[in-house]
Amino acid sequence: MQEETVQQPQEKSLEELLAEAQAKIEEQRDAMMRALADAENARKRAQAEAASARKYALESFAEGLLPVLDSLEAAIHTADLSGVELTLRQLRGALEKSGVREVAPVAGERFDPHRHQAMAAVEAEAEPNTIVATMQKGYLLHERVLRPALVTVAKPRVENAAGNPISDTQLDEKSDD
Repeated sequence: MQEETVQQPQEKSLEELLAEAQAKIEEQRDAMMRALADAENARKRAQAEAASARKYALESFAEGLLPVLDSLEAAIHTADLSGVELTLRQLRGALEKSGVREVAPVAGERFDPHRHQAMAAVEAEAEPNTIVATMQKGYLLHERVLRPALVTVAKPRVENAAGNPISDTQLDEKSDD
């Protein structure tokens, strides 16, 4: 019998197989590292959102209580009701425990557009952009403004030598000279 030589399909060398396996391992390692980084980023993002949600969870609750606080304060100014005063103190205490603080600017305090809302600008002896009067207190929840304080602000006086405001007609008269 003659030996039959059967040709087997060309097999890859061991070096080629090793290189392919190493390349596949490197791809899988890169994919795993990306997945780990994505998971870590998602975890950090979720923690930050949860912390923010915990901190400001009572925002709508506190906003709902502000009109009650205003009504109680108004009732105190019109009548001598010791029960109302006690309720007001309790309500303030509950709000403070929730992180709600008053923004009650005093006359002469610098106007802060982040915490105050100017309802009017009037000429006054005070420095420009300072508060002349507070119409309604504002409130903060931690550092976030729930409601800005409603205030009247001093505006700068613009006068000419005669004591009248400068007008367009006076400018025209000067140009004729």
